Amino acid sequence: MTVTLIWIAVALVAIGLYLSWTAGRLDRLHARIDAARAALDAQLLRRASVAQELATAGVLDPAASIVLYQAAHAARQAEEEQREVAESELSQALRAVFGEPEQMAAVREVPGGDEAAGELAAAVRRVPMARRFHNDSVRAARALRRHRAVRWFRLAGHAPFPMAFEMDDEPPVALADRAA
Repeated sequence: MTVTLIWIAVALVAIGLYLSWTAGRLDRLHARIDAARAALDAQLLRRASVAQELATAGVLDPAASIVLYQAAHAARQAEEEQREVAESELSQALRAVFGEPEQMAAVREVPGGDEAAGELAAAVRRVPMARRFHNDSVRAARALRRHRAVRWFRLAGHAPFPMAFEMDDEPPVALADRAA
């Protein structure tokens, strides 16, 4: 009888340790998602800011400036539920404006244009990396949250189900060449 109680106690302690470890892991994944989302938001804001600055610098033709400025402004001002669409539209505007290498060459020729082009290329290159890191973190948390033990014991608590950030982040050809 005593041996049975000891084995039951050992089993309960082992289960408790496993659940505690799993809950801690899930908490760390949620913290990683929060940090990755903050980094993604910072990169998206930087890309929109640099695009907006370039649109108002007078180095682009007026039509390109208007298209780029409006898309960048919409991306900066978008509400959370419209953010993915607005950021995708900024990517499309960047591809429309900088789709031809001649446009980048024209920007580089004006004073300060080479620095602005380099800054935009760096911002455009960092967005897909930040988004990939965020979505990888979300994927890991979702996989852990699908486990039965996590669901049965409600180890995720009241944390919202993590959502991936899906957007069009393909860089324009002229900026991708510049960033490489």
